[in-house]
Amino acid sequence: MIGIDLGGTKIEGAILGHDGRTLVRERIAAPRDSYDATLLAVRDLVDRLEKALPPDQRQPASAIGAGVPGSLSPATGLLQNANSTWLNGQPFATDLERTLGRVVRVANDANC
Repeated sequence: MIGIDLGGTKIEGAILGHDGRTLVRERIAAPRDSYDATLLAVRDLVDRLEKALPPDQRQPASAIGAGVPGSLSPATGLLQNANSTWLNGQPFATDLERTLGRVVRVANDANC
């Protein structure tokens, strides 16, 4: 399982083992004022996390969850109320799934 914490200044990702232990963790600076760069930064971070596992453990994560600033509107699916204003009004969950090529669960970071 991969967990992503997307913030205004950093993005942190971790792979958790089946027993809940952290197997790999990395923190990067968050792109500022660029929606597309944010999506690509998360994609590249997920790729690096998975490649950091020992070769016998490398496989696509069974689940990916992302905590984000703001919340997804139930009516539109667009991100709203994010202090990272470049994310507001964007279909972040849909676009992140498309960018990663897999299912992603997205929720407000305070709830994660």
